[in-house]
Amino acid sequence: MTLDFLKGRGFLRLVRNLVGYALVVYAASPSDAKAAQGGTGHYLPGGIATLIDLAPTKPGWVVEPMYLHYAGSASSSEAIPVSGLLAAGLNATSDAVLFGGLYTFEQMVLGAHYSLGAYLPYVWMSATAEVRTPIGNRQLRQDSANGVGDMMLMPLMMAWKTGFWQINALLPIYAPTGEYKTDRLANPGLNYWTFDPITGVSYNNDKIGFNAALHGGITANTKNTATDYTSGSILHFEASIQQLLPAGPGFLGIGAEAFYQQQVTGDSSPGATLGDFKGHTVGVGPALTYVLPHGDKETFVAEFRWLPEIEVKNRLKGDYYWLKLVYQF
Repeated sequence: MTLDFLKGRGFLRLVRNLVGYALVVYAASPSDAKAAQGGTGHYLPGGIATLIDLAPTKPGWVVEPMYLHYAGSASSSEAIPVSGLLAAGLNATSDAVLFGGLYTFEQMVLGAHYSLGAYLPYVWMSATAEVRTPIGNRQLRQDSANGVGDMMLMPLMMAWKTGFWQINALLPIYAPTGEYKTDRLANPGLNYWTFDPITGVSYNNDKIGFNAALHGGITANTKNTATDYTSGSILHFEASIQQLLPAGPGFLGIGAEAFYQQQVTGDSSPGATLGDFKGHTVGVGPALTYVLPHGDKETFVAEFRWLPEIEVKNRLKGDYYWLKLVYQF
């Protein structure tokens, strides 16, 4: 394959046609161990930000396995609602493997490339905290769990492309397929549905190898019937910049990602004993990408991200480590 990147022709066009959204379900993280009922939800940082996450504009299949590690903690004076419990000094770790894929149709819809897909995680997690008993005492608890998490369905993913610019619209739907038990600090699932419409724009200059993207969405959650708790909606934004350079038989991308999440409506229902419990998180970190084209139709991409949280409220503070692999054919 010629170095189209150096010739100012279609390398980035090939890459952006490569990949599907890396929209990992929140169940791939410590679920309720992250106070899902108190300021966060299914969507988590790193879901959609960089070049590897852009909606595909080339007909065919995208296969996408991913790995996520998260470790976080909260102060001993901060109580977080977890599966019907109030937990202080919460510490949680999680490892998750996610398998999924997308199919992009040749027929365009409303002038856009149309794709659909689904992702399913398997999660290993543990959590430790001081739990408040009904009579006000505290006792140290440590729970662990593993199993299938909440599935993410992608019935709608659309991409409009013109020149170096691409506009994206999608509707992830998170289904409560993961195991959930009350009075347990660690759960593979969240036990409620989430609808998360997202829109965004990206700029991919195939002449100089520079790309940037900005995406935002807002979640809408149904009630967790096991705890009679409705989590509030969260507004989330993710932005990235990357520079692509020739490296061996492929191309190396060096960049950074920043994220911002703010709960805009309070938690509600009788189970929300701490009131609206609005939370937010802000973070920024590096992203490294390697792209290996094979012929005109097949391409492999690998990306590693480290996303530390630098400011949080009403949730754990920790670091996300992502490894995303994409193969399009």
